[in-house]
Amino acid sequence: MKKLILLIFPLLFTAIADAQLTPFEQSNDKNYTATYQQVITYYQALAKQQPQMRLFNYGSTDIGKPLTLVVLSKDKVFDPAQIKKQNKRVLLINNGIHPGEPEGIDASMMLVRDLLKKNQLPKDVVLCFIALYNIDGSMNRGVSRVNQNGPRAYGFRGNYRNLDLNRDFIKADSRNALAFAQILNTWQPEVFLDNHTSDGADYQYVMTLIETQKDKQNLTLAAYTDKTLTPDLYKGMKKSGFEMIPYGAGEQGLPDSGIVSFMETPRFSTGYAAQHNIISYMTETHMLKPFDKRVWATYAFMQNLIGICQRDAKLLGEMKKKVDAEVAQQKTFGLNWQVDESKVDTITFKGYAAEYKTSDVSGLKRLYYDRNKPYTKTVKFYNTYKITATVDKPVAYIIPQAWAKVIDLFKLNKVAMSRLAHDTTLDLQMYYIADYKTGNRPYEGHYLHSNVKLNPVDAKVRFYEGDYVVYVNQPINRYIVETLEPQGVDSFFAWNFFDSMLGQKEYFSDYVFEDVAAKMLKEDPALRKKLDDAKAADPKLAGSAAAQLNWVYRNSPYFEKTYLRYPVGRLLQTTKLDLR
Repeated sequence: MKKLILLIFPLLFTAIADAQLTPFEQSNDKNYTATYQQVITYYQALAKQQPQMRLFNYGSTDIGKPLTLVVLSKDKVFDPAQIKKQNKRVLLINNGIHPGEPEGIDASMMLVRDLLKKNQLPKDVVLCFIALYNIDGSMNRGVSRVNQNGPRAYGFRGNYRNLDLNRDFIKADSRNALAFAQILNTWQPEVFLDNHTSDGADYQYVMTLIETQKDKQNLTLAAYTDKTLTPDLYKGMKKSGFEMIPYGAGEQGLPDSGIVSFMETPRFSTGYAAQHNIISYMTETHMLKPFDKRVWATYAFMQNLIGICQRDAKLLGEMKKKVDAEVAQQKTFGLNWQVDESKVDTITFKGYAAEYKTSDVSGLKRLYYDRNKPYTKTVKFYNTYKITATVDKPVAYIIPQAWAKVIDLFKLNKVAMSRLAHDTTLDLQMYYIADYKTGNRPYEGHYLHSNVKLNPVDAKVRFYEGDYVVYVNQPINRYIVETLEPQGVDSFFAWNFFDSMLGQKEYFSDYVFEDVAAKMLKEDPALRKKLDDAKAADPKLAGSAAAQLNWVYRNSPYFEKTYLRYPVGRLLQTTKLDLR
């Protein structure tokens, strides 16, 4: 019996040890990524053994399952408010937003286990991992990414509604995005990371990196990331055996023509996090590198980022307070940016020769990268962006309660709001939409507006009891301004939240209005002159009876004042409002 017990103990220990190996580690060729159920089962088993680990479920994704957040806390405090009181930092890491890019899923499973088992949790940083973000896409498992080198099977890019969830953060069409916003605004991280895999040109690097574009970032944070955090990440990754390069498109299609840094607007996770004054990064391992190398590069990056966050924990906390205060007082905000080609840096790039040969498919010339011809050369690096649209913030925005999705998203993002105590008429600046362009095809379920031109007017506007007042004196000001100003690249207007106000509701019968218009012009010489001047300036107007009749109608008291009027008002002067 004693011998039997002695034999069972090693077997039991081996079974426990094997149970703590991830499916990736257990696969013979290290070319396997865990399924959603394997991920959750793994974390649940680990949490039962580890008091420094806890799982939290948030919301309900579009497939009906909650987002699982894995939280590691060295001193076993798992209350976000208490963590802030203890002056600890929070690092949030997202995985599997594109389930065909699953390196972060498997790397995080191993890293969580190793940090716990080796007693290596940072003492001043609480670590939060979203186990698998796009659960919907993960469960649609197959081999949809034809260009990618493994793993053997993986999830689909789109979610259950066929949305690309990394284009959904600002518009929040998916329940996944609503759950993410709840996580972000509950835990309030100082630093955020989203793990991805890229396609594009072939080169020697396993990993490239996107960071919040310095020219749209708060100056305090930009100085730290540009001079300290980002360079240290590059140094650490090179030491770890995974030298990196900035992610970006080739200026003329090929990387050796020059690299243009990526501009992550608020539709992306990192751009959305930046609106909350959070330092944000996105790893992009390269699709053609072996899957196991991509996983280990992601593991190494997270290790390096955690180490720096612990090292600079005090500084990160001080900066976040400083930046929140600066943004609350900030007066002018950028809304659109474009690369400044007049300002060019250089960067050392390790690539492969781009050559051409005859296609076996078409018989025509085709591009390929020759891995037998590696090179190292200095290339142009376009990493400066200029602001193309700015706005001065108002004292407050007035939002009619009718626009419920705007209000719901503001509440979710912890925007402080008050409500009018009774019906009231306010002196405001209102925008009329003078012009805009709309895409010919839908993009992520929307026909995006761009190149918005505004005609601001001062007007007395009636608002109603319960309408919302948003004072622009908050740390979340960037989110407020960038969503409510229609000309912003990812504003709520751009994403069609307000499209109903673009439609005219009342018209006229021409044979009836002819007599009304004639009387108006006869009795109002100034209106007649204005029409004559308009006809002189526009031959098309002068040659069209219908256009002239419409012109008179639009300049008459009968024309609806709300047509093309953006419904959110701008309060420009400090005014005592009766609020509840």
